Amino acid sequence: MMKKCRVEKKCGACQYLSMPYSRQLETKRNDIRNLFPGVNVQPVLGMKEPYHYRHKVYFAFGYDPQGHINAGLFAQGSHKIIFTDACLIQNTSANALMADLCQILDHWHIEPYDEDRHTGTVRYGYIRVSHASKDILLTIVIGSRELPHEKHIVEEITASHPEVKTIILNYNHGTDSMVLGTSERVIYGKGTITDRIDGLQFSISSRSFYQVNPVQTEVLYRTALQLADLHRNENVLDVCCGIGTISLLAARKAGFVIGVEINEKAIQDARRNAIANHISNVTFAAMDAAEFIHHLGETPDVVFLDPPRAGLSENFLKTLGSLQTDRIVYISCNPETQARDTKILRRYGYRIRTLIPVDMFPFTKHIETIVLLQKLNS
Repeated sequence: MMKKCRVEKKCGACQYLSMPYSRQLETKRNDIRNLFPGVNVQPVLGMKEPYHYRHKVYFAFGYDPQGHINAGLFAQGSHKIIFTDACLIQNTSANALMADLCQILDHWHIEPYDEDRHTGTVRYGYIRVSHASKDILLTIVIGSRELPHEKHIVEEITASHPEVKTIILNYNHGTDSMVLGTSERVIYGKGTITDRIDGLQFSISSRSFYQVNPVQTEVLYRTALQLADLHRNENVLDVCCGIGTISLLAARKAGFVIGVEINEKAIQDARRNAIANHISNVTFAAMDAAEFIHHLGETPDVVFLDPPRAGLSENFLKTLGSLQTDRIVYISCNPETQARDTKILRRYGYRIRTLIPVDMFPFTKHIETIVLLQKLNS
């Protein structure tokens, strides 16, 4: 049964909210076909329950028409806040916490930050929910030097929401559109929560890259590993490895795995996750991927790619193409840049064997895709 959103026309985040889910999946499949002409695009792997899937939630603070502090999402293409505590794609616990947090801040007369005047305190909120434990990490982003009544606010949040296991105060004094500032401190708990993917546990901090849809994350990674068809005598390179999710899952099937990521903090998390899961046939390097490949002494059998939306640089793709690895599994949240990048890899003798879309973002136009490329002479 389709649900109705009170702010659908004002918000604009969910472009397909009024479209039956089966039709959404077919629409997305056709979009991928247009981007990859001549490629057999498999049916989209969708969800049984597509509502409230987002376990990673951002929201902005402002004054509502009644003069109370409230929170919500920016309308598409603007900085106008659409106040709502009943988003149909956000985790229900995150929705409830967001609403109660506003009441607590309002009680203590905490002012929302004004981006034009550079006055006030609270700018954004950021919630991460563990699918496995239901534990919550809350980040409060402020534009001032301190959060007034910090101790009382923490006490009230944790009393009304015991599932909040850690609270981080982030300082964002910038004038750009970035949510998180460069400085932060833990004001409650240990600063991380733990989630599980296919039996492995992963520590998540405020800055960790971790997929927003935990149910489909298992589908995504399981499908990627099936396409890779790893064997115990094979070596794997995981590019843009983040906190080591794919690397550690692949290590259970392969001989040895190297994870590469330019973000030093993510690599620290990845190493801790390897230790926590007692996985020793993996190593991680904080380094530019193209530079790292130049220093590889041996060609890996399989390369995993999971870059950000911008895709991969042409310099990196040339370096990867010259490596002549047997199989490349390319995961992307932006099929347009993935199509561009795979065209470059085809120049080096690769062909697309399989393309499988995974619906990580129901009710929106976005889709995740997995492409298996293989050397023509393999």
